[in-house]
Amino acid sequence: MNAVTQPVEHMGTHATASNATTNRQEATLLPPVDVVEDISGITLYADLPGVSREQLHLRVEGDRLDIEADMALPTPTGLQASHAEVTLARWHRSFGLSKELDAGQISADLHQGVLRVRIPKAAHAQPRKITVQVQ
Repeated sequence: MNAVTQPVEHMGTHATASNATTNRQEATLLPPVDVVEDISGITLYADLPGVSREQLHLRVEGDRLDIEADMALPTPTGLQASHAEVTLARWHRSFGLSKELDAGQISADLHQGVLRVRIPKAAHAQPRKITVQVQ
């Protein structure tokens, strides 16, 4: 993984509040993610087939980015799947964010099942040119 962001260990389940007093463990899929770093920040590409924008939830809490989504792959009326390799309907992935990143400037878009999350580097971490004075 790259030095700017590290995946948070994920065991395949996460706690969700089922009511005010109890938590339950819900099985989730771990979406494959590519992380690309350039001079001005990082871009995460997460494969989330069957996820609509309304079912997608991105959250930054402290130094952690969480991606959560519900999948909806409807079966046409009158048909039944004879084989299904993806049977869980929930995606979840967490990433630790470096102090070099500006979490307040995160942008995201979803296109044909691929989530693109852009996280720019903070101003103090951006490369800058230093002018040399001749005396």
